[in-house]
Amino acid sequence: MPEVHREEATTGKKLPSHAKVVVIGGGVVGCSILFHLAKFGWKDVVLLERDELTSGSSWHAAGQIHTISSDPNISRLQGYTIDLYKEIEETSGHSVGLHMTGGFYLASNKTWYDYLKRERSKARYMGLQQEFISPAEVAERHPLIDPKHYYAALWDDQDGDLDPSGATYAFAKAARVHGAQYFTHTPVTATTQRADGSWDVTTPKGVINAEHIVNCGGLWAREVGHMQGLHLPVQPMEHHYLITERIDEIANAGRRLPCGIDYEANIYFRQEREGMLLGTYEPTGVPWKVDGTPWDFGHELLPPNLDHIADRLELAFDRIPALAEAGIKDAINGPFTFGPDGNPMIGPVPGMKNYWCAVGVMAGFCQGGGVGLTMAEWMIDGEPSIDVWAMDVARFGDWATPDWGTVKSTENYERRFVMTFPNETLPKGRLQKTTALYDRLVAKGARMDQGFGLENALWFADGPEDAWEDPSFERNRSHAYVAREVKAVREAVGGIEIANFAKHDFKGPGARAYLDRVLAGYVPKPGRLTLTPMLTPKGKLYGDLTVACLTEDHFILFGSGVMQEAHRRWFEKDLPADVTYANVSDDWHGIALSGPKSRELLACITREDVSAEALRFRDLRQTYVGSVPVILNRISFSGELGYEIYCKPQYLLRLSEAIEAAGADLGYRWYGARALMSMRLEKGWGVWTLDYRPDFNAIESGMDAFINWNKDFVGKDATLALREAGVSRKLVPMTIDVDGIDVSGDEAILGDGTAVGYVSSGGFAHHAGKSMAMGYVSIDHAAPGTELQVEILGEAYAAKVLGAPIYDANGANMRS
Repeated sequence: MPEVHREEATTGKKLPSHAKVVVIGGGVVGCSILFHLAKFGWKDVVLLERDELTSGSSWHAAGQIHTISSDPNISRLQGYTIDLYKEIEETSGHSVGLHMTGGFYLASNKTWYDYLKRERSKARYMGLQQEFISPAEVAERHPLIDPKHYYAALWDDQDGDLDPSGATYAFAKAARVHGAQYFTHTPVTATTQRADGSWDVTTPKGVINAEHIVNCGGLWAREVGHMQGLHLPVQPMEHHYLITERIDEIANAGRRLPCGIDYEANIYFRQEREGMLLGTYEPTGVPWKVDGTPWDFGHELLPPNLDHIADRLELAFDRIPALAEAGIKDAINGPFTFGPDGNPMIGPVPGMKNYWCAVGVMAGFCQGGGVGLTMAEWMIDGEPSIDVWAMDVARFGDWATPDWGTVKSTENYERRFVMTFPNETLPKGRLQKTTALYDRLVAKGARMDQGFGLENALWFADGPEDAWEDPSFERNRSHAYVAREVKAVREAVGGIEIANFAKHDFKGPGARAYLDRVLAGYVPKPGRLTLTPMLTPKGKLYGDLTVACLTEDHFILFGSGVMQEAHRRWFEKDLPADVTYANVSDDWHGIALSGPKSRELLACITREDVSAEALRFRDLRQTYVGSVPVILNRISFSGELGYEIYCKPQYLLRLSEAIEAAGADLGYRWYGARALMSMRLEKGWGVWTLDYRPDFNAIESGMDAFINWNKDFVGKDATLALREAGVSRKLVPMTIDVDGIDVSGDEAILGDGTAVGYVSSGGFAHHAGKSMAMGYVSIDHAAPGTELQVEILGEAYAAKVLGAPIYDANGANMRS
């Protein structure tokens, strides 16, 4: 059984009446946040735990630690977490039971071998120490493993295991050394916000008034959220692992054996004393306590159900034969909390003041230190030091209901060690949000995906029965279909639904002045559009937005759909009294027309003069198109002459019928996101969350071209300092000499065999007939014409940095 440490933290201590921060929950994540806040200078911080520290999930965790994650920044934070354990052990005087054995990720087929090649490519530019070893080397390092099942393995020196309870207490005691306090057996029974934004946190031992509260409730995250009307889409899941009896080969090995993950067998394993610990994510996940976690649950386990994992045990016994002969000492079935995509949900909750959460951290002992670091930076400095979008609670909106969260969390649990390909769409939790065109687009052959809960078209087949594709790292059957969509836009006219763009509405006498301060670029005059970056105080990118001025005191900002709640949170935190703001993304749907015949089509369905002279590039009109009221923007992300036509959702069907009827003789074709991504590559334009995100500043991303330096704006001082000092890397477009496969993101960019950058996005440019990528490279490799290599599935392919867009370099088509 897992070891449980117990300590009464409150002996002789009275609960304080005030704290700068109250952390609710004494698992590893809550204790890490407490430690980091105190270490970084906020001493007036308190943690409240309803029972003992580690009660819930932390105490029965398997304790295996590793650095690999699908998101590179999460990998960085996992590396930070592992490095931190020595520090907290020394500071606290409490052992974390750390064993740095190293570990391997086993590939038993070509597909998983390709996956590991991608991970190794990430490791090159991240500076992680990972290397491939042969099956024979695997058997040398871990003699219990039968090497005949494997192609290869990726080895990481940083992997290992620890004592979960010991690590949690080390965080808590180290926090106390730095001046923080924690109180066990002190359940929170209510959270009530005062008019000044502070919180009264009620417990049986008294009330604490706190400037900030942090929900680290773990298994009780939902219940803590309910106290304030917050419904978090997380779900506790049952999870099994086994601990064997003594195995002679382990007892006599003379060293601690490395840990490992076998993806195809869906198992993880490590040494546990003289036996082994074996865990699995079964193919049919079991949600636990869907209606809520009982408050009296604590250091308890659930009845094991070995029949539920029998197929996984069979695979494990085949690949580690000694397991079949060993007796089972303990069968652990304990609940732990998953999020809808498997990543944590952390940060300030949109729409709430001074309310933070760090929940759904299922890999708490890999990620807890990094989460604590990020949360402390965010609270103290106003922004994290690296982009943590993959963990940001704002990546979900009110569409992410508790029921949806249970469905998606279960799916993610079941797919924990199942390959998800770059082109793959997952089946569960679909149709959460749709537009009026959903059924019609599907009937026309649309292959749909979900973004921020909303269904949107990726590409169009010849009909519903034809809209399929096999998951793959390589080019797939959608390639030819996307090519014909690009051809239609480049040569005639195409239309794409744009409901998934975000729309932010600002009104009031102070709207212009507010936007002029918060946006780094130009704020347009009535009837005009501008493009602008939005920066953090430290000069990092936080938005790439189109600003539309409808009237002198009314603006709409168009931007990233997935970032809409993060941007809402950003706008609302210091909104002046003379400005009203609303996220109106769901109030405006629409269609974008692009192509040389788009003006001809538009002229057929509006009485507005849309000639080049009357409706100039970056003009907007509030008018009528297709017999419905619209906002008409002359702008295009395809690089062609184009228009974005926004209407209220109830008018979208009528608008689409008018467009289809008028476009029938003009070669009109619907196109999807993949065609759009192909065309923007030919223009060298970046995409938010890929090429543009808070890891980068305006100078290195090239967004400084849109800055208005003749005004004060958030982030100006930092950006001027960066411009003066110079940057060490730049975003560049490049072509790649490769056939049959394209980059999908995070591949290493090499110069003479050494990593000099990484790919931020890419794909195939269908009109140009080139494989392309955008990527950040060191400044001495960013000059046009520089010859580089890009590593794709373990092979290095020749690449060349471009000095100008590969298509319509001067933008004549857009401005025609």
